[in-house]
Amino acid sequence: MPRPTGNVRLKSARVAAGFNSQQDLADALTESARELGIRGLSVGVRQVRRWESDNPPWPQPDCQRVLVHLLGQSMEALGFTPPWGSDAPQPNHTRRMLVTGGAAALGMAVVSGRAVATPQPATAALDFEAVTRSHRRLYWSVAPTTLHPAVMAHAALGCALLPETSDSTRGRIAASLAEAYLLAGRIEFFDLREPSTANDTFLLALQAASEADDALLGSAIIAHMAFIPGWVGDRDAAQERMTAARTYARRAPASAEFLAWLDAVEAECETRCSNTRTALHLIGHAEDILKTGNDQPSPEWMDWFSPARLAAFKGNTQLIAGHLPQARETLLCALDAMSPGEDKQHTVVYGDLAAVEAASGNPEKACEYASQALDQLAVTWYATGMDRVREVRRALAPHQHERCVRDLDDRLYDWSTTVSALSR
Repeated sequence: MPRPTGNVRLKSARVAAGFNSQQDLADALTESARELGIRGLSVGVRQVRRWESDNPPWPQPDCQRVLVHLLGQSMEALGFTPPWGSDAPQPNHTRRMLVTGGAAALGMAVVSGRAVATPQPATAALDFEAVTRSHRRLYWSVAPTTLHPAVMAHAALGCALLPETSDSTRGRIAASLAEAYLLAGRIEFFDLREPSTANDTFLLALQAASEADDALLGSAIIAHMAFIPGWVGDRDAAQERMTAARTYARRAPASAEFLAWLDAVEAECETRCSNTRTALHLIGHAEDILKTGNDQPSPEWMDWFSPARLAAFKGNTQLIAGHLPQARETLLCALDAMSPGEDKQHTVVYGDLAAVEAASGNPEKACEYASQALDQLAVTWYATGMDRVREVRRALAPHQHERCVRDLDDRLYDWSTTVSALSR
């Protein structure tokens, strides 16, 4: 007989507890979470399927609590391997560390055969936060392949510091660690085009935000996670994550800018899923929120959104919806409103303007905007911007024998651009 596959221990525990299907267990876990007073935890059948796979991911703390409570066994007995549980070397071991691992995490000195943490002073939080802020600013100018290793090394340091701190110092380091992992995930997704890796990194960010009990930061992380299924057209998964992001946002004072950004994220996911009408409605709602405003300031770490960025979202959606005159006007306004330091976003807007002109039958103007995008990419690489240029070149296929398109090809396929593009 063929050997059973997947997490047999969890499957056996599920059936023994009377849950004949994965959906039954998902429903029971959601109900059990409510009984335990864990707000906002909703387990779906997709999550149970991942837990019963050959390589089940280590569940989030709230999920661990509910699983153990409902099935009456430890996580290890249910077939899960703690991220810190193997001494064998593994690739990308840093991202596998559980940020809340306590004495099992890094940074422990072995004394008399037992692990002892070295207490850190309160200033450790200030110092760690300062580096996180610096990395956040450097994101807009430093090459992603250069910055990413530094951010991940900084995050590893945060994992090491957590067991050595307590009280408010621990909370501040955990929050800063969540920001560091969020930045790393953004680089992986937007700059390096590594969505699977980004999803794992965002999960680490969420763990750290949970340790810090920072609901707004958790909302931002989950909203970023919605991009991953949204960009491949998985609307159900994207909506599920956006629902969770909005739930977390309600638990903390959120600025009008933050709430508008949530609308913009959902709008982009809807656009990618070919629901441009819904997307434009969400963008209109975001514009209304920004006009009305509220008294809440935006968090310091939210440096990726502004009214100009919202206009860029809108212009892209109008482009995909086929509203070309409106898209052209919106994107030009967005370009004028952007600050000089928003280099990466400039490449995206130039790419969208090029797409508008290509769709309007203006190949020369399209090539002009695409060349401007390439000029910026030569200074600051951004995979999302390069994707826009490639889409424009495909749209220009009917005009490929024209001089302007051949000139664009010479730019698009010079040595530096080709190596940068094909290495990612």
